[in-house]
Parts: sequence; C-alpha cells; structure tokens
Amino acid sequence: MVWLLVALVVLLAFDLVVRVYYVRIVLRVFETKPPFRAHIFPPDPTAEALEFTSSDGVILRGSLHRQPDRTPKGLILFCPETDSSHWSAMSYCHALIQDGFDVLSFDFRGQGESDASPGYIPNHWPTMYEVEDVRAAIDFISRRPDLQNLPLGLMGVSRGSTLALIAAAECPSVRAVCCEGAYSTDSLMLYFILHWSRLYVPGWIRTLIPLWHYRLTMIMVRWTSRILRQRPYVVLERWLPRLRNRPVLLVAGERDNYVHPDVARELVRCIHSSAAEVWTVPSAKHNRARAVAAAEYDSRLTAFFSQLTA
Repeated sequence: MVWLLVALVVLLAFDLVVRVYYVRIVLRVFETKPPFRAHIFPPDPTAEALEFTSSDGVILRGSLHRQPDRTPKGLILFCPETDSSHWSAMSYCHALIQDGFDVLSFDFRGQGESDASPGYIPNHWPTMYEVEDVRAAIDFISRRPDLQNLPLGLMGVSRGSTLALIAAAECPSVRAVCCEGAYSTDSLMLYFILHWSRLYVPGWIRTLIPLWHYRLTMIMVRWTSRILRQRPYVVLERWLPRLRNRPVLLVAGERDNYVHPDVARELVRCIHSSAAEVWTVPSAKHNRARAVAAAEYDSRLTAFFSQLTA
C-alpha cells in the first residue's frame, strides 16, 4: 500500500511538471493574436451615426443603415470581427439592406470609432467586456422608439459571432442569429491543441492521453491568461443550449485556416437543436464566404432572416 501511494504521488508530480511545461508553450500561442488582415470599409454617408454608453461607462459608436422610403421588415444588429469596424456591415449585410431590413452596427470598445476601456487591450478572444458592449447595443435598441418594436435578428463575424450568440441566448426578443467564422474559446483551443500536439508529443504517448486531459490543460491556459492579463474570458458553451428553440445559421469556410468547419459543427452540437445548421462554403477562407459565393450567400441570408417576419 505504501509503495502504491508513493507511485501515485510520483505520477501526479510528473503529470504536474509536464502539464506546467505544456501550459507555458500553449499560453504563448494563446496570447498571440493571429494576423487576420481584416478588410477596412469606407464610411457610408447615408447612414445615421449613433453612440451609446456601456454599463461601465465606455462610449460605443456605430451606424444605422435605414430604409429611406419604406417601413423596414426588421432590424439586424451586426457585430463586426476583430480589427474591422462597424462599416463592414455594408459588405456582409448588403443583401439584407436591399431586401428591406435596417442594419445597426457598432464598434466594440478599443476598436474602430469606439472609446477604449482603461487598462484593457482587446484581442481575438471574446471577454465579458465585449458581452457588456453588445448588451448595451440591445439596450439602446430597446429604448429607441423607432427601433424597439422591429423584429430583431443578430449577425456576427468571427469574434463578433461569439458575442452575437451570447446576446441571442440572453435576449428572448432576438428571433434568429446568423454567424460567419463562429468559434468559442474552448472549442477553438481544443481543436488546435489536438492538431498541434503531434509536434510536441510522441505518437505513442498521444494515444494514451484521454481527451479530458487535453481539456484540463486548455482550462489551465485560459485561467492563467485570465489571471495574468485580467481578461474575463467567456465560455460560450454555457449559453448555447438556450438557443435550442431559435433558428441559428453558422457559415463556415471550407479552407478556413483560423476556424476549421469542425469548430462550427461542435457549436451546433452544443445547441442540441434541429433549428441550428452549418453551411460550409467550398473554397472560402476565414470570413470570405461572400467573396467566393456572393449570390448564394445573399440568397441564404435573406431567406434565413425572412423568418423574423414569418
């Protein structure tokens, strides 16, 4: 019995040493923002400039693209990708505007025209700060008489997708949500940990490591970064089951090197709903589905959000 306890202590100590070693490796990758090369779009002089304030006092700015001569079918709240701006809504939502929807887009804190939050430098991993920003946008809509009664849908791109899904899960008035390049911190981390482990872990050892072991390493990385950088990362999976009764469309690029389509499929699995689906676009890279399949993209988007008025 003594030798068994000694062996167990030695095994646990060895596991801890190895885990700390790999956490340090993964942490460096986790905190390095990829070169997304987000497209910058010019301002639209016909859009209405707007601003509102988050619950913690950060001024957020954006624009409202309105129907000039007809009653809108509904309102789409657009959450842009990292390093882009609220003007990108004109590209992704072009068909929706043409089809009769108003589109409200805004910049998250520390991005585009919005103010920064003291001491916080945003990156590609969504945090509770961005959750507060999209909550502020929905609160702004609910208080504005000309917008509050419009059927509401959400659209998000890349990091904005996580925030759109969380906002939809929190807000029953959101009737449908569409996202491109969607990911959660945990699902994307796990995908890359499994993908790149072959460079650091011998094959015979990898076959002996259970999935929960990788997940625990992933959680340790996230919590280490949270403590060191004071970043309250969000775990999207906690919100996803609340979306099981609403339409969800996730657009994934077949050639996306940042967010593999398997990540979108895992998010749909977490929703546990036949109303959630993934459209995988052949030959498309990250956030470039409309660039390679504009006609089908526009057609699917307008058909999807037509459910707002059904």
